Amino acid sequence: MGKIKVKNPVVELDGDEMARVIWGWIREELILPYLDIDLVYFDYHLLNRDRTENQVVLDAVEAIKKYRVGAKCAAINPDQARVKEYGLKKAWKSPNSGTRNLIGGTLFRQPIVMKNIPRLVPGWTEPIVVARHGFGDLFGGADFDLPPGGSKVLLRQIPHDGSKPVEIEVCDIAGAGAALGIFNTEESVRGFALSCMNFGLQRGYPVYLGTKNTELEHYDGLFKNIFQDVYDTRFRERFEAGGIHYEHRMVDELAAFAIKSSGGFVWACKNYDGDILSDVVAAGFGSLGLMASMLLTPDGKTVLTEAAHGTITRHFREHQAGRETSTNPVASIFAWTRAVYYRGLFDGTPGVQAFAAALEQACTDTVEAGDMTKDLATLTGGTSWLTTRQFLAKIRAALDRKLSTQG
Repeated sequence: MGKIKVKNPVVELDGDEMARVIWGWIREELILPYLDIDLVYFDYHLLNRDRTENQVVLDAVEAIKKYRVGAKCAAINPDQARVKEYGLKKAWKSPNSGTRNLIGGTLFRQPIVMKNIPRLVPGWTEPIVVARHGFGDLFGGADFDLPPGGSKVLLRQIPHDGSKPVEIEVCDIAGAGAALGIFNTEESVRGFALSCMNFGLQRGYPVYLGTKNTELEHYDGLFKNIFQDVYDTRFRERFEAGGIHYEHRMVDELAAFAIKSSGGFVWACKNYDGDILSDVVAAGFGSLGLMASMLLTPDGKTVLTEAAHGTITRHFREHQAGRETSTNPVASIFAWTRAVYYRGLFDGTPGVQAFAAALEQACTDTVEAGDMTKDLATLTGGTSWLTTRQFLAKIRAALDRKLSTQG
């Protein structure tokens, strides 16, 4: 069987540590042997970001905007410990939120459901799709330390139209501490609302937004008011015709509702909330290694896919020592397959989409046949498991069988 021709390029963003190792194995074992594909490559390795002073991130974003499809490996968001470990010039801003902010859009995280993987929240019989606003919030903010001698922190707005500045006092404290400034834009929140409503309508899921607008009247109120306006003016009739609805709730109340629910809804979250709650939902469905993640622009014309987990440092240390690990690659495989699927969708090449679906089904078939990595095996009560390389080999064999039956 010859390789399947992919009409237009996919932008590949390589990453760090064990995630990078697995990412490369997937590319070489499950993508390139089957697809005739042009990968426009950018290296997000921490040392390369340091060398280019994050210019590689800006260049990658421009390529994604041009080609409309990107696939991203997990990359390190450096703290001061990483600065020391790698000898960096400074603790560069997150490549993850930085990339998302520059593209714009909504981050949809949906569990990859395997029949034989028990759910830690057994009542969840339908997927919960966490829609994470991929812009601003704590990931686009600025913070600093406050000195031991005490200080006053002010928040000042200087309008571009030349009107009078507005200044408010945030705090006046006697001792040391820290302060943070965050922001968001009406344009970005409106795009977020559109993405969430469209996704809910397409999937037939109700949409819930959680905020704390009673405490953050203006910031969280921006989300609450725009979502309600978008729903009332553009989606209410279509939602009601489809038997679904939109509702705003207090974020803590919504969290309790989610745990008690059976799933089957879109959970719209601000950026920081979504970062946390997507991991909670992933764990509830079995494993963070079984979570697909996609950033979609409001117009649905640009996509960035990635795994929801981090760089898997602990396993990388084992790998560096020359020991095989049993690291779950499924979420990283789905980052590749979702990118390939959308490339086929945008290009009008159903054969490319069919390959992506076949590889995803090969992952499911392999796990449901009882072949899995340690994290999944222990969830099922198993006492034996495959190494990552062995698991990938099983998936490749399942893929070959599936493709052979498709002719």
